[in-house]
Amino acid sequence: MAKIRPVGHDDRLSIIDHLDELRTRLIWCVAVFLVAFSVCYAQNDRLLNIINQPLYDSQHLTDNGKRKDPLEQNAVFTRKVGAAAQEASTAVVAQQRALQALARNGQVDAATRVALQRSEQASAEAAKALQEAARATPTDQERRPITLGVTEPFVTTFTVAGYAAILVSLPFLLYQAYAFILPAFSPEERRHVIPVLLMVPFLFIAGVAFGYFVALPRAVDFLQNFNDDSFDILLQAKDYYRFSVTLLAVIGLLFQIPVGVLAVTRLGLVSAKRLSQSRGYVILAIAVVAAVATPTPDPVTMLVAMAPLVVLWEISVLIARIVEHRAKDDEDDDEDDDEPPTGGEDDDLSAWEGDLAPRPTLS
Repeated sequence: MAKIRPVGHDDRLSIIDHLDELRTRLIWCVAVFLVAFSVCYAQNDRLLNIINQPLYDSQHLTDNGKRKDPLEQNAVFTRKVGAAAQEASTAVVAQQRALQALARNGQVDAATRVALQRSEQASAEAAKALQEAARATPTDQERRPITLGVTEPFVTTFTVAGYAAILVSLPFLLYQAYAFILPAFSPEERRHVIPVLLMVPFLFIAGVAFGYFVALPRAVDFLQNFNDDSFDILLQAKDYYRFSVTLLAVIGLLFQIPVGVLAVTRLGLVSAKRLSQSRGYVILAIAVVAAVATPTPDPVTMLVAMAPLVVLWEISVLIARIVEHRAKDDEDDDEDDDEPPTGGEDDDLSAWEGDLAPRPTLS
């Protein structure tokens, strides 16, 4: 347990001790990951529904004139047939009751009464069949990703649970990595490094959330409905989940812009002023990235994807300027401390002689 906490900067460890510390941290990482994986695998149905939600939202299953996919048209037709069967069963039941009332009328002759009773029986059977058809109409008509191989359902579920477990255990895994490398930094270096390291998981999670709620639904909706009147669009599960995870990971990495900016400025590779002068090129690059991440012809969607990246860039440049200003102030203070005291040798000699002069005494 003691080795979970970082080693002190002044501690001197042998190579064996370092390897032992690394082994202990890796064991803890594997243990935490397995616990997270067990929980995620137990809730795999909810995880699959969560990651399938953008796919559900991309399906046009309402009668609004947007349907071009034959499979979507078939789903709407099935639902309407079920609704029609329910309405027809209600009408047939009403007809049955009317026939019963006529059959009980004393003014109807025997032959007519027999015909009415047969019609009533036929109406009852028809109403029963229509009600069964209405109840058998699928209520869940959302199309899910398909699997083709024998083991693909298990392997795909296993993979999705693994991705979710990595995301859940990410803070602990990064803490172990930080705790292993932090002893190599001096206390002064830690003051600058720790805030940057702490930004990584929070920015990554923020990027994944932005990608899931904004970028992924737009991308799936456009790609799944592109030229859909010419294809029976069937999406394989492993392809969809690979695309989703890759897109979310890329956006999570793009949200690391502040970390990259602070790193290059602290290393002296480029100044904050130079970054600010290159703002136009950076915004153009961000626009290209946003267009690729959200491949829709809608300019509003691209602007929504660009907005957080541009804001992160501006915040990064501002933080870099503040850090550079503070670093310059610290260097000026150090230079002032290293300067010799003012005054010539005569002043120093006079001060020294004054210190050696006898002090008057009181009689």
